[in-house]
Amino acid sequence: MLYFQLFWVFFKIGLFGFGGGYAMISMIRMEVVDDYQWMNAADFADLVAISQMTPGPISINTATFVGFTQAGWLGSVVATFSLCLPSVLLMALVLALFFKHKESLYVKKPMEYMMPVVAGLIIAGGLLMCDRETFTSWLSFVIFGGTVAAQLLLKKVSPILLIVISGILGWAFALL
Repeated sequence: MLYFQLFWVFFKIGLFGFGGGYAMISMIRMEVVDDYQWMNAADFADLVAISQMTPGPISINTATFVGFTQAGWLGSVVATFSLCLPSVLLMALVLALFFKHKESLYVKKPMEYMMPVVAGLIIAGGLLMCDRETFTSWLSFVIFGGTVAAQLLLKKVSPILLIVISGILGWAFALL
């Protein structure tokens, strides 16, 4: 039953999670923390942070980790496979249709209107992470503000560099 639940949860997320991994964070959190209670909000915040730092898409890293914590190696395979399955099937269908009808207004207009939805989902995912379990001290707010400012003002700053700097700052202040 647990394998079916893992399959169904991550299949739905894979099917309806337009916009990539960051846009899926709010959906994953709702299912994993609120609905199935496979982990609490603090553990989910840690999972998101770890998933961002490890190689690969955040949604796949998250699905793999949740599957593993719930049902071992087979659970991680089921969760990861079911998250990817809708994308593979839909991309095969969409690419076949897209290349056949790419100049049609029926293709161009929906793509145009989906962009704000994706931006909204990404913002919602970020706002869901703004709670007391994520921002545990004044340093959390300083690192957050500095990261946002660096991204908005310097636009070419590497996200990898920001992650490394944030980790070093957190580590250095933990030693104090």
